[in-house]
Amino acid sequence: MRRLDFFKTVILLFASVSLISCANRKQTPEDALRIAQGYADLEWMPEGRHIRHGKDKKGVTVHTPDTTLKNHGDDRGWWKPGTTAKGMAYKWGGFDTPRTFLEGLEKGKKAGDIANSYKIRNNDAAVSQGSVGVDCSGFVSRCWGLCKPVSTRDLPSISHSVTWDELRLGDILLKRGHVVMFVARKGNVIVGYESGAFPSWRVRRFAMTLNYMKNDGYSPWRYHKMAEPREPIRMPLDDIKLCRPEDRL
Repeated sequence: MRRLDFFKTVILLFASVSLISCANRKQTPEDALRIAQGYADLEWMPEGRHIRHGKDKKGVTVHTPDTTLKNHGDDRGWWKPGTTAKGMAYKWGGFDTPRTFLEGLEKGKKAGDIANSYKIRNNDAAVSQGSVGVDCSGFVSRCWGLCKPVSTRDLPSISHSVTWDELRLGDILLKRGHVVMFVARKGNVIVGYESGAFPSWRVRRFAMTLNYMKNDGYSPWRYHKMAEPREPIRMPLDDIKLCRPEDRL
């Protein structure tokens, strides 16, 4: 065997073992929460070069969620060049980690890319390789320790349904086209993390009423390989604010 072929074989074998190991590893609720918080608490410095409202090099239309997004029909843009931003930007089809997000920005990639009718219509063909960030299912996939992103359509294939009363840390609430990670419940309010659009396009902690989520089509699911929680969750819930404009207590 030629030396080059030998090294290629070793690399492929190593990659295969890594994927199998990742796929077989159980995730803990505590690790899922730690990962979610890492995305929501991520601080970064936007620059003008991270903005794009138009087509990338491959002809994919991109709209970054910076404050000038309002000039393009969406008032949920939030980050501004020169002002420290907190939370990873939403990106259609995104699966970045905090590290790869920051590395991408350093290379001049664009910070995020919002979802819209164009993205939904073109699906994977509308994913821009010139932007960095994470979308809702990519975020949940990362929190669950998955090796690759699993779409909202396919998440039920690796999960099982649970009741609303059975929800625990690390579970998800899923509806058509969107998914969030459950953290805790305080009375009629569900608290968790998501990469979504309200009130702005980023990863953040959210709060929605139970009635709102049920009426909006959400249902609870648990990852097949999620371990039992090791200890009660310790998270302050006194400062929660509902994040959907039409949601009411």
